Parts: sequence; C-alpha cells; structure tokens
Amino acid sequence: MIRIAAATPPLSPSEQYGLDVIVDLSRLVVAIDAGPSAASNSAQGIVTLFVGAPSASLDSSAASGAVSDLAGLIAVADGVVTIPRTLLRAVTDIAGAGIEQRSGGRDRHGRVPSADNPLVAAGVEREPVVSIAGARLREAVLHAAGSRLVRVFSPWPDAHRWCAALTHDVDVVAAWPAFTGLRVVELVGKGEGRSAAAVLAAAARAVAGDPVWDGVRGVLDTEERYGVASTWFVLCGVPTIATFRAGDLTYRLESPRARRLVAAIVASGHELGLHGSFATSDAPDAFVGQRDRLRTLSGTPARGVRQHYLRMRPGATHRWMAGAGFAYDATYGFPDRNAFRLGVIDVVPAWDAVAQRILSLDEVPLVWMDRAQSKYQGVEDPDQWIADAMVLADVSRRAEGLWVGLWHPNLTTALGFPGAPAAYERLVAALTVERPYIAPLHRVVEWRALRRAVRAREIGPEGHVTLVGPAARGFDVVVEDADGRPRERLVRTTNAGVDTM
Repeated sequence: MIRIAAATPPLSPSEQYGLDVIVDLSRLVVAIDAGPSAASNSAQGIVTLFVGAPSASLDSSAASGAVSDLAGLIAVADGVVTIPRTLLRAVTDIAGAGIEQRSGGRDRHGRVPSADNPLVAAGVEREPVVSIAGARLREAVLHAAGSRLVRVFSPWPDAHRWCAALTHDVDVVAAWPAFTGLRVVELVGKGEGRSAAAVLAAAARAVAGDPVWDGVRGVLDTEERYGVASTWFVLCGVPTIATFRAGDLTYRLESPRARRLVAAIVASGHELGLHGSFATSDAPDAFVGQRDRLRTLSGTPARGVRQHYLRMRPGATHRWMAGAGFAYDATYGFPDRNAFRLGVIDVVPAWDAVAQRILSLDEVPLVWMDRAQSKYQGVEDPDQWIADAMVLADVSRRAEGLWVGLWHPNLTTALGFPGAPAAYERLVAALTVERPYIAPLHRVVEWRALRRAVRAREIGPEGHVTLVGPAARGFDVVVEDADGRPRERLVRTTNAGVDTM
C-alpha cells in the first residue's frame, strides 16, 4: 500500500502513463487519503512513492536496459521509495508501444517489423521486463515499509495466482481445398514430403465432408472436456477476389457454413470478437461497419478485436478501435516469434503517442501463436509448438501474470497440419493442471479494469483498510498483507459493502 506524492514539476502525460502502468503492475494498493493519524503512527503509516527530478531521455536500447534493471534505479529509504522519470518514459516507450508508434518501418504485410521493437533490439523479448519492473517496485515498497501497513491486491479472481486465456482466429471457412493446396506447397518447399502426403490423403477422404467444421468442432469439444471458455475472432468484411487472393477476407459471415460455426461458438458459451480485415488497419471508419455487422449477424456484442495477420498501425489503428467502441485489443504479439511484445504479462491501457493520452481501450498482448513457429520458423512438429507455449506459460505463472495463446481451428490434417488437433488437447491439459484463472478475454479485461480502479479510502484504528471502487459483476477484490494473507475484500454483488476479513 502506498501514497503517491505530487511530482514537482508535474509529470508529463507520457511520464504519468508510465507511473500508472508500473504501479498497476506492482499490485500495490494506492491510498486516496490515509488520514493524518495514520500518517503519524508508525504502526499504521504507509510508504510514500516519490518521482525524481527530470533528467535526460533514454534511447530505445537504454530504455530496455533500464526497465530490466529496475532494482538499481529505485531509491529506498525508511518509509519512502523514489522512482526516476527516465524509467517512467521507458515504460511508456515499451508497454505503451511509444517506440513502435514512432517507427516508419513496414514489412510486406504492412506491419511494424519485429526488429523495430525495443525489446527485440535488446535481445530481451522473451522477458516480461515491464512486469518485472512492477514486481521490483512492490519489493522496494515492502523493503521500505518496516512496521508500516502494507496491502497488495490478490492477482486474479477466486484465489487464482495466474491467468491463461485461449483465443482462436477463424481465418478459413469456405474454399478449404485452396488452403490445403497452399499448405502442401509450403510443406514440400520445406522438404516435408511425408507430411504433405499425409495431408493429401486426409484431404481426399474429406472431399465429401467439411474439415473446417471438423476443426472447429474438435476445438470446442476439447475445451468443453476441460471446462475452458475461450475467445473467437471472426472476419466480418465483404470478401472480393482481391481480398481472397491477398489472404484477407476469405468468407462471408452470412454464408450457411459461417453461420453454423458462429452459432456453435455462441451456444458453447464462448466469446465472439472481431477479426479486423486489412482495411481496418488503414481506414478510420472501417471498424464501425464491421463491428455493427458482427453484432447483427451473431446477436452478440463484439467487445474485443484482433487484427488479421496482426496487421495494424500502432497508435492510429488503436484510436480507430477506441472510436468504434471496442473495450480491448488483442493484436500486440509478434507474427514471427513467441514473446512479450509490450514487455508485460498483463492487461495495460492503450497509449496514443501522437495525442499524448490514454485511450479508452485496453491492450491484451498476445504471447504465443501456433503459426509463429510453423510459418515463420520452419518448425513443423506440433509437440515443439506446445513445449514453447508452456515455457512462456511458466514465465507467466511464476510471475503471477497473464498468458494469452492463439490456436487456429483450421489446424487439422486435411487442412495441412498432421498431429495438430491432438497437440492442442495436450496444451489445454497442460495449462489447466497448473490451475490458472481461465476466462474469455472480456472477463479478463473487466477484472483488470476493476482492480485498477480500486483505492484505499481510510485506515481504521485496528489497521483495517476501507476499499472503494466501481461495480463489477461477479468479482470480489481481495487485498493481502505483506505475508500474502487475505485481509480485506471489496464485495461487488451490490453497489456497496466492504467485508473486512
């Protein structure tokens, strides 16, 4: 638990964003006003966080190093911690994608190249350096507290210590033989002749059926067996010959096959989101039409969005997402590697570097994707995909953070991926045995928005803390003491009420 002192001179918008993010990631409870009695009593006083005086800006490589070495940047004294502004700007450059927003580089799909990411440039993209920075801040406060009151938020709902979210992009519905053919060419080009032969044999057996439906049904059945609810992103634009050839819009959501898939996804209790077409990354108004179309055709609201091919213009595309009414974006992952693109294993607010403001949109970074390995790294063994997924999931678990994975439901043998369906079941089994909080992304975002907004209003004579925050359906916010024991609980079954444990 901390009190944040007013900075002199006041923080710039980018510094304020960095401060907000690192405090949020630390899980420290922030006091609105602990009161003079608490401040003067060493048993009930709390640590004060100060921001240091302005200093020179860091370049991108130095910013990466600064965040990964937070322990050496924070000054700790009795009841006081001081954090430098350079670190706050580094957090904004990385977690707010400030450096990527300033990049003029583009790959052949119109994306910012991975090499332009500051963590890739520093060789630390497999480390969630900003989330580590938040943990270091929490440790510094615990060290500075002495006998003072310490409270931190329990990380996830229902006593879970970490979170895993499974997502799916529906890229293929119609004309599946064309995609199988392209995949066979890809396999032959890699020298995977045996796999290519297995694909052709499976495709021949599936000619009279619907292997796309089989793939979707297989994923739904697997998740039902393990009690998992996931998020599915579907394309909602109007396809043309040009969009099909580009691998962009390849099906009409109004078609019988697409309607069948959507109905099954919704009936199974999963979330639907928009898979933004290429046009949405470049045209300000395209999101509104596609989001409205998805709502009309599915009967459910689209709270979230992920860009097809992860194609976006950082900052600009996110302004348009926020303007279209989306609550979150799940695009910030690397197409060609599995890693922590924003340096976080958590949900963070979107940052607009041009306007220097926080957007009304949360970012849910993508950590792991199946095709990052098979398409870009030449790894065709599904067991290796799952092993990589679990390495990154273990990082998230040990740091009590969030792991987000993407599995494409068209990864079946007839569509070019022998052994993939069984590998997905192994992934789900391996994740669930570690007891994460698993939920669709909109619930994860709702939880983090609630936890981020809760504050400590006062400290009572017995050291009990009164918590205040907005209403959120189905969630209680629990705070813990310095030893990790649950202490206070903000109950949100009604609009009021604090249960002190």
